[in-house]
Amino acid sequence: MSLLAHLPLTPQQGALSDEDFQQLRDLIYQTTGIFFQENKRYLLESRVRRRLTELKLPSARDYVHLLSNGQSSEELRRLINAITINETFFFRAPGQLEVIENHLVPEWLQLRRPIRIWSAGCSSGEEPYTIALFLRHNLLPRYPQLRFEIIGTDINTEVLQQAQEGLYGSYAIRNLPPEYLQRYFIAAGNYYRLRPEIRQMVQFRVLNLVDTLAMQAMRDFDLIICANVLIYFDDNIKRRVVQSFYRSLVPGGYLFIGFSETLYGISQAFHPVRCGKTIVYRKELQPEETSGN
Repeated sequence: MSLLAHLPLTPQQGALSDEDFQQLRDLIYQTTGIFFQENKRYLLESRVRRRLTELKLPSARDYVHLLSNGQSSEELRRLINAITINETFFFRAPGQLEVIENHLVPEWLQLRRPIRIWSAGCSSGEEPYTIALFLRHNLLPRYPQLRFEIIGTDINTEVLQQAQEGLYGSYAIRNLPPEYLQRYFIAAGNYYRLRPEIRQMVQFRVLNLVDTLAMQAMRDFDLIICANVLIYFDDNIKRRVVQSFYRSLVPGGYLFIGFSETLYGISQAFHPVRCGKTIVYRKELQPEETSGN
């Protein structure tokens, strides 16, 4: 290893040549479905520069070669962790909670089995934990017969570790109603830790949404929430992922996406349903099931 490996990297050493950028971009796209446009090149370079410093590699070319030879799946995982965006917070989509309470629960009360909810691209857990908190505080006292299974998945292993720890700072809890904070969190210095009874309501798994085989194992969900994730995919990957979501839902199941997102031009399989100011997407009941309920 050269002496350069022990010195701070210059911007030039962390820069990606056109060939390296295209090669790395293709590898990331094939692995995750995330496509870096030319105007996001600087973002990828900054992440690569951090990895070069960590690995003490002298150039971006060396790093691309390390990933391209297929012998460093662990480093590819670290790069994926570095490039995936993970900005989220509790009670980010109150409109969706209203839909659950006012439109979905009346349907769920007709079912005599656990209701299965999947938060896809859950990051550090705020979204599935928000569902758990809302169910525990608002719905289960009124409908104790309801049972729930909540699963959160993400491709980023680091944020899933944070989710399992259930430790959050002031940014994450800024929209949290005070009664929730007082009742379901324990102060830990400048942070707040979710109480065990809430953490136990959610299971976390590593999952790549473009891994078709892994997605086939996600079955029989009543509700899938995938908010502000599809925006990082091109239309081809969006169609693949949404098709997988459709297969993962039970007949009559629902898909929630981000408030500013739409399935227009992506999928005609779902039926859009307006619930107040919120649009959700429903997988239609099979013909033989519509007459029985």
